[in-house]
Amino acid sequence: MKYRVKYWRQWAMFAAFAAICAAPQAAEARGYKAVDGAFGGVVSGRVSFEGALPVDAIEQIAITKNPDVCGTGNREVVWIDVEAGALRGVFVFIDKIGEGKPWPEPEAGAYIIFQKGCRFRPWAQVVKPGPIVIRNGDPGVLHNINAREMIGVEKNRVVRRTMFNFGQPDPGDIEDKIRPRRSPYISINCEAHNFMFGFMMAPKHPYAVVVGEDGSFRIDGIPPGDYKLKAWHPRLGVLKATITVPADGAVEANFVFSASE
Repeated sequence: MKYRVKYWRQWAMFAAFAAICAAPQAAEARGYKAVDGAFGGVVSGRVSFEGALPVDAIEQIAITKNPDVCGTGNREVVWIDVEAGALRGVFVFIDKIGEGKPWPEPEAGAYIIFQKGCRFRPWAQVVKPGPIVIRNGDPGVLHNINAREMIGVEKNRVVRRTMFNFGQPDPGDIEDKIRPRRSPYISINCEAHNFMFGFMMAPKHPYAVVVGEDGSFRIDGIPPGDYKLKAWHPRLGVLKATITVPADGAVEANFVFSASE
């Protein structure tokens, strides 16, 4: 019994010491710290697509519900949107940045998933984890939003975890929360209309953007340092680049996707 007590105490002391050592790393991994200061670092560039588009880049889905609002015939769902070589609908972000500028206030006063004309508007957006407004702008139309965290995107083994899923039969707003556990990548769809899709990113920090119509992006207010920059397209995956951001300086990074990525 004495030996058992002795070894149990040694194990308990070791476990406590390991927990103390791991605590700062765990705390750093859990959050992002907004700090005072004007950071002048900028990364900008362009995302493009080269080669032939895959056959499933555009999908035609029959509209079978609410034709007076959703339209008639087929809904053209553009999964890979390319114009003059520019790839649209891409998220560009800095990976694992621990501190920097605060999140800006959303332009509309809140982060909003807007359902209008049986479409999610916008198709792609960056949101801060936390409260979000789901707005039904289609009178007389029942929407049923399903927001799911996409786990395993960068390993090409995606598992989707539902964050919320509810019907919204009346026009107006419902508030819920975006709470990613393991991944910032999020898909949204309407369970009532099988042609309504969209995507979001909810990173812990504000250094993420959606590219413009010309494929360009710009991320500013970056503290100087070495970073991993990533570009995520929901159908084509993730590309990575290593960048060094100088103090009050700019760096350029471009991404080229193809169907073989």
